[in-house]
Amino acid sequence: MEERRAIGRLKEGDIGGLEALVRLHHTRAVRAVDMIVHDTGLAQEIVQAAFVRVYERIGRFDAERSFGPYFMKIVVNDAIKAASRCERTFSFYQGDTEDLMVRLADPGTGPHEQAEEAETQRRVWGALEQLPPAQRAVVVQRYYLGMSEAEMAGRTATPPGTIKSRLNAARKSLKNLLSPQFYAAGSSTSQEPPVTVGALSADSAGRRNGHE
Repeated sequence: MEERRAIGRLKEGDIGGLEALVRLHHTRAVRAVDMIVHDTGLAQEIVQAAFVRVYERIGRFDAERSFGPYFMKIVVNDAIKAASRCERTFSFYQGDTEDLMVRLADPGTGPHEQAEEAETQRRVWGALEQLPPAQRAVVVQRYYLGMSEAEMAGRTATPPGTIKSRLNAARKSLKNLLSPQFYAAGSSTSQEPPVTVGALSADSAGRRNGHE
């Protein structure tokens, strides 16, 4: 309800509506973009520019739509373009890795389980770094943002079939990258790699902090 009120206020020209949307979606959007572009400063710039565009074009937005998936689609598309332009190699996460893993860990688990979870996250994110930007983006959308394939396609020129193809290719690549690390020789290769909410957790990284 808060989101719809914010949209209504923004459509009436009240800048306070934008402030409410920023409060609801900024942190989660920046984290998602950072996973794609690998540059926290650039992620901040992309999300800020997207909010400016929302403000400028809010008159075209259908207030009956959910704003979250709509906005995430904007920032993810911008992130793909930025990552494709950069094509540079650097550490997947440029901040304090230990601090990041503590924040992502499930607060209900003990130190040993948290250490194992953190190691899984490091390996998954290291593999994610090796994917092309478009594949990296669909993994972030599906497993970090929890979006369905229909939401990922949205009302854009990207057909659902293309989304499905990218996601399948990303899963296959991640499985090939992660299987030697997680599965002993001779074990079933049909197992899925641990790319789950536990590895790229929206619940622990975003919703725990009060964001959608």
